[in-house]
Amino acid sequence: MITASHVEVRVGARLLLSDVSFRVNPGDKVGLVGRNGAGKTTLTTMLAGEALPAAGTITKSGSVGYLPQDPRTGDLDVTARDRVLSARGLDSVVRTLRSAELEMSGVGGTQRDRAMRRYANAETEFLARGGYAAEAEAAQVTASLGLPDRVLSQPLRTLSGGQRRRIELARILFSDASTLLLDEPTNHLDADSIVWLRDFLRSFNGGLVVISHDVALLDNTVNRVFHLDANRAEIDIYNVGWKAYLNQRETDERRRKRERANAERKAGALLTQADKMRAKATKAVAAKNMARRAERMLADLEPERRSDRVAKIRLPDPAPAGKTPLRATGLSKSYGSLEVFTDVDLAIDKGSRVVVLGLNGAGKTTLLRILGGADKADTGAVEPGHGLQLGYYAQEHETLDVTRTVRENMLTSAPHLTDTDARKVLGSFLFTGDDVDKPARVLSGGEKTRLALAMLVCSSANVLLLDEPTNNLDPVSRQEILGAIRSYKGAIVLVTHDEGAVEALEPERVLLLPDGVEDLWNPDYADLISLA
Repeated sequence: MITASHVEVRVGARLLLSDVSFRVNPGDKVGLVGRNGAGKTTLTTMLAGEALPAAGTITKSGSVGYLPQDPRTGDLDVTARDRVLSARGLDSVVRTLRSAELEMSGVGGTQRDRAMRRYANAETEFLARGGYAAEAEAAQVTASLGLPDRVLSQPLRTLSGGQRRRIELARILFSDASTLLLDEPTNHLDADSIVWLRDFLRSFNGGLVVISHDVALLDNTVNRVFHLDANRAEIDIYNVGWKAYLNQRETDERRRKRERANAERKAGALLTQADKMRAKATKAVAAKNMARRAERMLADLEPERRSDRVAKIRLPDPAPAGKTPLRATGLSKSYGSLEVFTDVDLAIDKGSRVVVLGLNGAGKTTLLRILGGADKADTGAVEPGHGLQLGYYAQEHETLDVTRTVRENMLTSAPHLTDTDARKVLGSFLFTGDDVDKPARVLSGGEKTRLALAMLVCSSANVLLLDEPTNNLDPVSRQEILGAIRSYKGAIVLVTHDEGAVEALEPERVLLLPDGVEDLWNPDYADLISLA
C-alpha cells in the first residue's frame, strides 16, 4: 500500500502538484494520466522512493516494483536470466550451486566434502526461495514478453534497448512485489506480449499504478484514474474504470462550464446593480456589500480548465544534397558469438523514405546507431554523400547529455543559435521560463522526446534517422510528430512499432532485418509493424 499525504511536486521552481493526498490499496489499479510534462513520471519516482516531494509525505508498506521509462541495469556483464532471477535473490544462489557443482566434479577428499556442504546449503536456500517452480515461473514471464532462451543466456550489454527494457519488466513482474509502478510498460513490446501483459495486470492482486498512452491497456486494466492537471496543480481522482472516467470527466467539464456561466451571469447582474446604487450616498454600503458578494461567487468557483499547450513540431528544412547523401555497404554486426545481422546494403537517396522492420533483437536500433555514427560495424562501411547533414533521433535519448541543462543541450547541438533564439525554439516545444535550466536527467520520457526533436529542428538535416519517435508521447503530441514526418521534405529512415508512424511516412522501401532484404513497400508489410 502507498499513502501520499499533502504532497507537493515541483521541478525546479515550477509547481506541478500542490497539497495532493491519495492512497493506493491492494486491488487498486490506477491509471496515472495527463499531458506530457504534467508530472506523471516525477510523481511516480517519488512513489517509488527514488525522489522526495517538495512538501508532504509518501509512505509505503510492502515491496514496490518500479519500471522507469529508461532501462536501469547495474552490472551489464550479468546474463539476462540472472537479472530476472535477482528479483527474488535467486541469481546469487544459482551461481553458488553452479560453482559448487564445478568444484565437486574436479576435486576429491576434504575439498569435495566442503563443496558438497556448500551445494547442500545453497540448495536449501534455493528451495526456500521457490526453487525450480520459481525458475519455471521466471521462464514463463520472459517467454510471454517475447524473450527467447538464447537472449536470456546473453550478457545485458549485448542486448538492444528494447530487450533490456523487457528484461527489466520481466524482473519486476517476477519480483512478487505487492505494488507495481509501471511507466509506459508497453514500449518495445510486440502485439502478443501486450495482450499477455494486459491479462497479467488484470489478474494481479496487488496495487498498480500505470502510466500509459496505450488506451487498450488502460481500458482492460484500471479501476481508478488519477488525472494530473498541471494547469490547476491538482489531481482529479475518479474511482471508476477507463471508459467511465472519460464520460465522467466530460460531464465534469460541462458542469464546470455551466456553473461558471451561471455564476458569471449572476455576478454581473449584482455588479451592475451595485454600480447603480453607488450613485446614492444612502445606498453606498449596500452597493459595496453587493459587489463583495459577486466577488465571492466567482472566487468559490472551481478554476476554469485551460486548454493544454501543445508542442508545435516542425522538422527542419533540409539542406541541399546530392542524389545519394548516404550509402551503406556490406554492414555486419555481432556481439561475441551472437550474430545480429550480416551483409546489409542500403542507399538513401535524396528525399527517400525507408522503414526498417524486424523482430525485437533483429538489429534495427543497432543499424541506425551505425548509420548515425554512434556505433561501428564489424565489416562494411557507411559512406556520406555530397552535402550530407545527418539528424539522429535515438529511442533511448543517447543524443542528450543528461549532465547538461535543456538550454545547454540545445546550444551544443546548434552552436549557431544565440541564447535568445535557442529559448524561442525551446518555447515552441513547451520549455519556457525556468524549464530551460532543468538538467536533462530529470526530464520525463515525453520531455526528453520533445528536447531531442527540438535539437533536430535546428540541424538543417537532409537525412533523418528516427528510432521510435512516437514513444512516450501523449496522443496530441503524437499527432504533431506524425504531421511533421508527413510534411518533411528530406530523407527518412524509420524504425517504429507505431502503425500510424508508417502511414505518415508513406514509405517507398522496406528493409527487413536481420536478413538485410530490401523490397519496395506494399501494404502486406503493414502486418509486420506491430510484431517488429
